[in-house]
Amino acid sequence: MNVAVIGSGTMGNGIAHVFAQHGFTVALIDISQPALDRALGTITKNLDRQVAKATLSEDDKTTTLGRLKTYTSLEAGVAGAALVVEAATENLDLKLQIFRDLDQYAPAEAILASNTSSISITKIAAVTKRPQQVIGMHFMNPVPVMKLVEVIRGYATSDAVTANVMELSRQLGKTPTEVNDYPGFVANRILMPMINEAIISLFEGVAGVEEIDTVMKLGMAHPMGPLQLADFIGLDVCLAILRVLHDGLGNPKYAPCPLLVNMVMAGRLGAKSGEGFYQYTAGSKELVLAERFRK
Repeated sequence: MNVAVIGSGTMGNGIAHVFAQHGFTVALIDISQPALDRALGTITKNLDRQVAKATLSEDDKTTTLGRLKTYTSLEAGVAGAALVVEAATENLDLKLQIFRDLDQYAPAEAILASNTSSISITKIAAVTKRPQQVIGMHFMNPVPVMKLVEVIRGYATSDAVTANVMELSRQLGKTPTEVNDYPGFVANRILMPMINEAIISLFEGVAGVEEIDTVMKLGMAHPMGPLQLADFIGLDVCLAILRVLHDGLGNPKYAPCPLLVNMVMAGRLGAKSGEGFYQYTAGSKELVLAERFRK
């Protein structure tokens, strides 16, 4: 089966990796060839890690890489795809344009899936002539490790397409969970208010960054505290999802904390910018509190 993945960033290259490892022929598509080259480097590095842990053989690594081909042309990349997974930036206008183009270029029978973490599948599907074939496949980061795929049915998504995507997710070794199309779906409707409340607790002086994360790690058995997790996700992404929740549900409890808004405006986006609630240095795994939040 041929699969096309649009976007070669963290989520896109992870999705491409998992499909290729499980026997699918994958077209990885991005407008930037250097970005595609970096993605292949990341996939190779992650496969090497699996080989080192003896969870994958060297032959399997070579076979997996052989199933991947890169494209800078959307039309060429999706030409033979039975499934397209869009994993571009979490921007509504961009996604709508991609799906308009997919409707034109992808085979008529192809399933069109979005990895969006919060944007309405129904709204995305409405710009196509095949809304029954549009669905959400929300993978978790890091894709090769995390087991969940949140499968989101749009208003018009067919039973057959949903069943097909659930089965494809199982073939990847994932656990698919079907949810309906409402703002934030399930994962982010629950996660983002928790992260926002952690930021509000910091903003109001209830406790410091490390104290808040320690309470949640040791008291609630979370592997990562909410503020560190926000850095990992990207504070801009957290803000965008909270705004989708706030706008879509109209409930003030989803209003993003002013501290989060200010940090994003200041370019403190978390791990990807080098600073959020913590500071990040390339090659270092030490967790260092950002200077602003030191006592």
